[in-house]
Amino acid sequence: MTAAARAPRVREDEIEFTAIRAQGAGGQNVNKVSNAVQLRYCIHAGSLPERLKQRLLALEDRRISGDGIVVIKAQRFRSLEKNRADAIARLQALLDLAAYEAPARRPTQPTRAARARRVDEKVQRGQVKVLRRRVSE
Repeated sequence: MTAAARAPRVREDEIEFTAIRAQGAGGQNVNKVSNAVQLRYCIHAGSLPERLKQRLLALEDRRISGDGIVVIKAQRFRSLEKNRADAIARLQALLDLAAYEAPARRPTQPTRAARARRVDEKVQRGQVKVLRRRVSE
C-alpha cells in the first residue's frame, strides 16, 4: 500500500481502551493480571472525513458493529502497552483498508497479434477434433 493511500490517524482521545484478562495459556499470571486490551472506536462520533466514515461503515468486517462501533481485542503480547499499540495499529490498518481506492480501469482492446493467436488456437483445436472422428473408407 502506498503512502498516498494511508488514512488519517485517529486521535487517541476518541478511542476508549479497556484492560481485560487475556484468554488462553499463560499459567497463573493469566488469571491475575489484565494484560489484554479492548479498543472501542465510534465511527459516527469520530473526526474522520465523512467519505472515509461511509466507506468504513460499508466494510463487511465482523469487528464493526451495526451501531458503527469498531471493537478490537488485542492479546498477542504479555504487556499492556504492547497490546495497546497493537490494537491502535490494527485500527489504523482497518482505516487504511477503507481509505484505499483502486485506480480506475481503462478498457483496452486486444492487439492484432492476440486476435490472430486466438484464431490459430481455435483452428488447431478444430483439427484435433477432426482427427478424433471415425475413419471412413
